[in-house]
Amino acid sequence: MSLLTILHVASEEVVLDSKGHVTTHSWIFPEQAELIYGVIASCLIFAALIKFAGPQIKKAMAARTARIQKELDSAAQDKASASQEAAGIRQAKGDIGAERARILADADSQAASVLAEGRARLATELSELEARAQAEMAASANRVGDELRAEVARLSIAAVDHVVTGTLDAATQQELIENFISRVGAAR
Repeated sequence: MSLLTILHVASEEVVLDSKGHVTTHSWIFPEQAELIYGVIASCLIFAALIKFAGPQIKKAMAARTARIQKELDSAAQDKASASQEAAGIRQAKGDIGAERARILADADSQAASVLAEGRARLATELSELEARAQAEMAASANRVGDELRAEVARLSIAAVDHVVTGTLDAATQQELIENFISRVGAAR
């Protein structure tokens, strides 16, 4: 038996029921000796916990409070940093819109200048082509006229030669040819 059991048995009278089991005076509360020893033991344990575990618990709670405060400070700092970044992004986004508008305006002006240069170049090429075509047409007209005169002269010589040889003498024939050539030259 333990020392507590011996003390308990000595201080109280044990009551047995009909089957030989120990019974107590209440089904909720322990016997008086158990209550006294339990209270004293609980007080000793609580006192030991307060004396030895109390500083550790305070230290742990202080460390927890410091950690939570550090996390809160870090979160506030991160939030401020994110706000600054968001403001920078919003400003950059506005700058992007302005830059896009500037680039588009620049592209429009370059396109307009390229279009104007192209139109001017086409106009000069067209005028050069027209001048060249006019010159070629004039040269072709002169060449065709010369060829036509030469062909007419050849045909008229052949016709006159054929007609005159039969009816005209040589002097009259020569006069007719010269008159015809001078008329064709004057018509030109």
